[in-house]
Amino acid sequence: MSLVNTSSQLVNYLFILNIILALLVVGFERRNPTATLSWLLVMFFLPGFGFILYLFLGQDLRRKRLFYIKEGEERELYLQAQQQHERLDNNWIDLNDSNINPYKDLIHLHLTSHALFTQDNSIEVFYNGQDLFKQLKTDLEQAQKFIHMEYYKIRNDLLGKEIRNILVSKARAGVEVKFLYDGMGCMQLPRWFFRPLIAAGGSAASFFPPLLPYFNLRLNYRNHRKICLIDGDKGYIGGFNIGDEYLGKSPEIGFWRDTHLRIRGSALDSLELRFLLDWRYAAGENFSVPDRYFPSHSRHGQTGMQIVSSGPDSKWSSIKHGYLKMINSARRNIYLQTPYFVPDDSILEALKIAALSGIEVYLTIPGKSDHFFVHWASMSYVGELLEAGVRCFAYNRGFMHSKVIVTDGMVSSVGTANFDIRSFELNFEVNAFIYDETVSRELEQNYKRDLEACTEITLDDYIKRSLSVRVKEAGCRLLSPLL
Repeated sequence: MSLVNTSSQLVNYLFILNIILALLVVGFERRNPTATLSWLLVMFFLPGFGFILYLFLGQDLRRKRLFYIKEGEERELYLQAQQQHERLDNNWIDLNDSNINPYKDLIHLHLTSHALFTQDNSIEVFYNGQDLFKQLKTDLEQAQKFIHMEYYKIRNDLLGKEIRNILVSKARAGVEVKFLYDGMGCMQLPRWFFRPLIAAGGSAASFFPPLLPYFNLRLNYRNHRKICLIDGDKGYIGGFNIGDEYLGKSPEIGFWRDTHLRIRGSALDSLELRFLLDWRYAAGENFSVPDRYFPSHSRHGQTGMQIVSSGPDSKWSSIKHGYLKMINSARRNIYLQTPYFVPDDSILEALKIAALSGIEVYLTIPGKSDHFFVHWASMSYVGELLEAGVRCFAYNRGFMHSKVIVTDGMVSSVGTANFDIRSFELNFEVNAFIYDETVSRELEQNYKRDLEACTEITLDDYIKRSLSVRVKEAGCRLLSPLL
């Protein structure tokens, strides 16, 4: 009997402990009721262990401690950059332009998060890795002053080594080379991968590196940005990482469908500043904003754009707010591509309201996702959109990784942020918001071409899904705030 009593007391103690830990979670997540309920559900089914998971995956427990210094430094450097930018020739910026005027409120929204507006840019859009990396390698080989690269992932494969070797060659020739990579995204990258670059005089730094080699419990707060800057004259931003799979060489994935931009013009100043801020935090270097990184720009075009950043160190969810503003301002159509569709309530309601208001809303997601839980969670949200009149499509030619939204063929956004809670709240992201009919129409036309490789998900088909599928969707939907 004593053993039974002891076991009973232990269960009671564990129950009380779990309640105390649950109250802690409520306190930590008090600003996010949806995440709170999800974590409480995890702790209910996994007493004790659920709280340990929260310590590694929870959103707000360590965020302030990790990034409060970074946020203050960024404000200071943004002010320096803005003052410097005002000294440049900005005669080309015309907010009264008939093409820009309808989007003054969106431009103003991003100005409040330090995203400077420029209108002297040209953009080249890439839709596949073959074309993108051919041009990127050419630009890297022609660099004369500096190369700054920031990627979530670079692979130790043919393409990864080829890019690295170009950087090594340029560093030996006296070009300044800095490469910033994410500690989680490159967790499997050999530690010696960047040694040739460092030996040649270049630099490499890991953003939020793992506590132990090949074992990273820091799953949140990842640097998901993909940036390349060359001599302050050419820049790249978009969805492509660096590796053979992005050339379509992975037998499991096949063709890799993504969208990337090559930019010339004053928008590069904002992109360069974004890199410098991230490099400063990861590399621990203490410097201001060197003038050599911000040369005077020739007028390469007349495309208006803003480089918008967001992350756990930001006061506002700037990219999500931009998405919401675009959706709410649309009058004719909305075209949206994303590999991971796990929206929060604000995005979901905005899309449904747009469709119910008679606006054409199109959503394309991968036919086969690379994350099981995300796929079934996405399908649960797709069901709601279908009921509201949104047309949803599954991309079947390889993997859809493009993060694009176009509204009314006039304004668009391309970058690294998915339409999911992780991108909105936990990852460091960067997007280009583009105010140009020519570029936006091109993105829209390519979207329609992609539909030829898609299967439409109809409401009738969705209603007929099996019980096992419904169970998977329901379970993953409950956990979606944690995905």
